[in-house]
Amino acid sequence: MLLLSSVVRGSQQGETHGGLFLLDLEQQRSKQVINWNVAGIDWQGHGGDRGLRGIAFDDERVYIAASDALFVFSPTFELLGSFRSPYLRYCHAIRRFERKLYLISAGYDSVLAFDLDQQQFDWGMQLVGDASGLEGRPFDPQGVLGPPPGSALHLNSVWCDQRGMFLGGQQTLGLWHFNGRRVKRLVTLPQGVCDARPWRDGVLFNDAAADRVRFITPDQNQVFQVPHYPSEVLEQAECAALKVARQGFARGLCVIGDSTFAAGSSPLTVTLHDLASMKTTLSINLDRDVRHAIHTIEVWPFGAQQ
Repeated sequence: MLLLSSVVRGSQQGETHGGLFLLDLEQQRSKQVINWNVAGIDWQGHGGDRGLRGIAFDDERVYIAASDALFVFSPTFELLGSFRSPYLRYCHAIRRFERKLYLISAGYDSVLAFDLDQQQFDWGMQLVGDASGLEGRPFDPQGVLGPPPGSALHLNSVWCDQRGMFLGGQQTLGLWHFNGRRVKRLVTLPQGVCDARPWRDGVLFNDAAADRVRFITPDQNQVFQVPHYPSEVLEQAECAALKVARQGFARGLCVIGDSTFAAGSSPLTVTLHDLASMKTTLSINLDRDVRHAIHTIEVWPFGAQQ
């Protein structure tokens, strides 16, 4: 079972602009558990404030990021609370590590930390380009002397483990590692990357600009094609000509086995790939509206919903 968050690009007020879906891979059936439709958001641009973003779990709580807020739900999707920081803007990925939840704030080129025990934001770091690459500048995520807005890097991914923090984005041109003292580029990546993360002996990422999913190591470059559909079966297909949305936009990655992972793409499609056989083993489409894009995929740790 997977939990998916989604964004409907170019949606209007009064329409859904994203939600949460539970997807049963064995039965190939989905259930929408939240339809996200709030009026008080910025409707400008392709994605803007629309939809739901990062997903994380802690004990019996489900943490879901919207553009500028962190929401907490029960496993049955009852709203338990919400949290904000003045420096959380255009949130993308979130990742739990030990007793912290780390959130990408693309509108401030920053990553924020949320203390799961104290239930508050308690650390922030903005990434700023310098002559040698990127510099991390810490700040108080609840203070008044934080960084100015900026989205030069288009950050969209964060991964944390015992080795440190790994950060990436559409304009970072690589996967970057923060060891608690300095930020260093580990590997060069192309523009337009989403969801970059270390995996096994390499880096797994959505090459969104090329409609591909890639796993690279020093010796290999393994590539999977993003699914495409005939234009006549798509809904809102005219949005591609208007550059509001397009099919094949690759976003959302989730490792589900030693060599298998799930990848998301528009319109609302989840595809399973196997590195060992270099085969695509399953593809499930939930919606043919070309504007409807997956944002995040995570393995659902609780039981099936009734």
